Amino acid sequence: MAVLLAVLATITYFAGVVAEQEVLGFGINPDRKAACPDYRHYSRMPHRPLSSGPLSLPYQRPPPQCRTFSSPLVEKVIDDLTSRMKDKDLARIFENAFPNTLDTTVRWHVGSTSGRARKRRNDGLGDEGHWDGAQSFIVTGDINAEWLRDSTNQLAQYQMLAKKDTQLERLILGAINTQAEFVIESPYCNAFQPPPPSQVPPSSNGQEDSVHPAYEPTRVFECKYEIDSLANFLALGNQFYKSTGSKEFLHERWYLAIETLLEVLEEQAKPTFDPKTGRFEGNEYLFRRKTMAGTETLNLDGLGNPLKGGTGLIRSAFRPSDDATILGYFIPGNAMMAVELKRAATMLKAVGKSELARKLQERGDSIEKGIWEHGVVMHKRYGEVFAFEVDGFGSSIIMDDANLPSLLALPVMGFVARDDKVYQNTRKMILEQTGNPYYLEGPAFGGIGGPHIGLEHPWPLSRMVQAMTSDDDDEISNALASVRSSSRLGLVHESINVDLVTDYTRKQLRLSG
Repeated sequence: MAVLLAVLATITYFAGVVAEQEVLGFGINPDRKAACPDYRHYSRMPHRPLSSGPLSLPYQRPPPQCRTFSSPLVEKVIDDLTSRMKDKDLARIFENAFPNTLDTTVRWHVGSTSGRARKRRNDGLGDEGHWDGAQSFIVTGDINAEWLRDSTNQLAQYQMLAKKDTQLERLILGAINTQAEFVIESPYCNAFQPPPPSQVPPSSNGQEDSVHPAYEPTRVFECKYEIDSLANFLALGNQFYKSTGSKEFLHERWYLAIETLLEVLEEQAKPTFDPKTGRFEGNEYLFRRKTMAGTETLNLDGLGNPLKGGTGLIRSAFRPSDDATILGYFIPGNAMMAVELKRAATMLKAVGKSELARKLQERGDSIEKGIWEHGVVMHKRYGEVFAFEVDGFGSSIIMDDANLPSLLALPVMGFVARDDKVYQNTRKMILEQTGNPYYLEGPAFGGIGGPHIGLEHPWPLSRMVQAMTSDDDDEISNALASVRSSSRLGLVHESINVDLVTDYTRKQLRLSG
């Protein structure tokens, strides 16, 4: 049950990609690509065979010749697991969604430096080893761009299989190498254009942004600084090392990306005002967007609200929903960063990189200490709880958002045990409308949503994380049933209307924002 829940939680976060993904992947035979249906339209219609369960859910995978990557081991896992599942509707959702990343989102992959990666290695940056080795570009939703957070999570369910499947191992290794190049070049950015060696043309996000540090728009799709983007870069390598034991990604480019990441953390730990003189210091990162939505830009001319120094916490300008933070110390993102820094430190110590391991361990410990000292607040109804955001001055935001990392997912990411008292208080608070303004309920669906979608659309993802953090069989069963009954096309959508399960987001899905 635990493995199934973990897989279902992952596919819940990313299965909405299925509903809107255009087939453009590298693995499709060029001679056959013209005959492949546009999956954005294909997935909106039910296809046979239908499941044998009471919901008669359709089979929504693209035809084999139209899939962007294939793994016989993944197909075997699907066959083995679905054949043993008594709930045939849930089995169909798993069958459609588990292989979705491979079916529809691998835009470019090379297993080594042979071919285009080596030919186009010198793309103007002049860095030795730039774009060397395996490379993989994994897109998000219906946009030809890669989010660090999303690509890590999209590949997470295959990590446990990589040791037994060389093709999967090379795909994930390539994703680590590609993310490392993104972090080296633009560490404050969250979403990236196709790599130059891929020869896939870049696209525009249609926004008017003014960002510091400046970035090259043919390389970067969007540059919202989110601490969890960098934490997910760490997570991708940590998961790969744990699953395979491979050290192939531990090369100079990856180490340079780690040093770059540490520089960002150091810059974003600085206060808004000099602690000695009280004078305004500013920040390395500024973001301004011409928009009518307050959540899409930072106030105070791109700076965001003031933060106090000396907390051990790291500023995050945006949340994993791509919405702006209100108070910049985003607790779930800091918690994930602390966990992944310490996991990476353990790995680096094991491979003889003791000094770098020390740096990561110390930063991880400092962030963790800061969370317990500044991120835990007293609630008059629920007792001690984790705040969603704080500023170090004593102000806090009490809520949770469905996007990962979240307060609900703290045990899933490894920050606390499920039975931790502060977490249990927090969990009770955020799963009630009286405690969390974004806990949304109605006759058709209920769960945690967020400001990005609105006040009538909770996310199925939150129900899956609720199940993963529960020991109550009834609560787990109810969460699974809720997701199953709202997935009428055999796909798990981004969010569901509380009054009507057939009203789901969104027509042009981009899970990140």
